[in-house]
Amino acid sequence: MKKHPENKSTTFTNGVPINSKAYMTPVGYSALQQELNGLIHDERPKLVEVVSWAASNGDRSENGDYIYGKKKLREIDRRVRYLTKRLENAQIVDPNLQKEQRKIFFGATVTYLQQDGITKIITIVGIDEADVSKNKISYISPVAKALMKAEIGDDVEVKTPQGNEVLEIVEIKY
Repeated sequence: MKKHPENKSTTFTNGVPINSKAYMTPVGYSALQQELNGLIHDERPKLVEVVSWAASNGDRSENGDYIYGKKKLREIDRRVRYLTKRLENAQIVDPNLQKEQRKIFFGATVTYLQQDGITKIITIVGIDEADVSKNKISYISPVAKALMKAEIGDDVEVKTPQGNEVLEIVEIKY
């Protein structure tokens, strides 16, 4: 039997199927909408002007502005398609409406103590909202998966490349 290569148009680079639900907080949804609007109404029209101007300058084969502009335009169009699909498939989960605030679920801000005595505070968010520099981790990350449904005082085990680590839940906020 002949194997067909994976169709790259059916999955995103992060491996999330194109038609899967895109869980996100209201803040994350708003941020994606703002980015999409900025690309469609600001960045893309300006770039189209530059590309049109560059195209009118004659030979396009050695026209750096034209070549770079077309490349950048393709990148913007790809991002617009991605954002549009993610927003269409968005499942907004408002952490403020979480009924079981004793347990960790999507949208929770969790304070935990690592084995080495370091305290960390993270917020569990959607894939598109994750930003380690802002202590926002994706709900599909190993740490978030280990924390789900835990309560204050619980010890959870996380599998890391360096081995297993035990985290103690100190605080949960929504």
